[in-house]
Amino acid sequence: MYSESPLKISQSFLAATGTRLFLHHEDRIPRTGPMLLVSNHRSFMDAPVLMASVGRTIRFACHHYMGEVPVMREIVTSLGCFPLKESGLRQQHFFDRAIELLQTQQVVGVFPEGAQPMVKFSPPDKLGKFQRGFAHLALRAAVPDLVILPVTIASIEESVSSAVPLKLLSLFDPSEPLFAQPGWHPLVVYRRVNVLIGHPSWISASQREYYQGKQAKAVVAEITHYCQTEIAELLRRGCY
Repeated sequence: MYSESPLKISQSFLAATGTRLFLHHEDRIPRTGPMLLVSNHRSFMDAPVLMASVGRTIRFACHHYMGEVPVMREIVTSLGCFPLKESGLRQQHFFDRAIELLQTQQVVGVFPEGAQPMVKFSPPDKLGKFQRGFAHLALRAAVPDLVILPVTIASIEESVSSAVPLKLLSLFDPSEPLFAQPGWHPLVVYRRVNVLIGHPSWISASQREYYQGKQAKAVVAEITHYCQTEIAELLRRGCY
């Protein structure tokens, strides 16, 4: 199985779990060229769900500990994910690797809510505050025709159980404060899920031009706000 492409693995995984996926606004998906896919995030199934929906291999950055835990490491790397470095080196490693992938016309996937929704269970219709790193990445990449595609995953039927104690994961990444709290890492398995594609937005030359000095903060906020607003509206419509 691991010798297959991440897209094939994702499709096989969803077939094996019996997950029913309903894709909306498929016509908005760019089929070629570099793309930064931005999505909400609640489950380990999000990466294969998004790949099966978009029909392209997506290179996701994943948490450092996922590259340290045996078996999990093999699973995430077979899906094309790249585990981030330990705390302190994490951000620069993310930018370097993601820009390299975008420059070779690949798709990079980001979850701007961070790890919190994965570690602490949240209801399907809740969206956390977006971190702005993906907007900085899009503007720094200097990749022609780079498109940002907001995508919403809206679970309409799922099962939730407990995977592992959070403090056990601190053995693999002691620098992560989320693993210092009591409780268990939730395991969310989608049974039926809506995937809604937002309107793509191409990074313009003027946006890159404004990404300097005092203007940089405003253009980063603009891109972040656009994606969060688009995903929030699609989530409201998708969770029925």
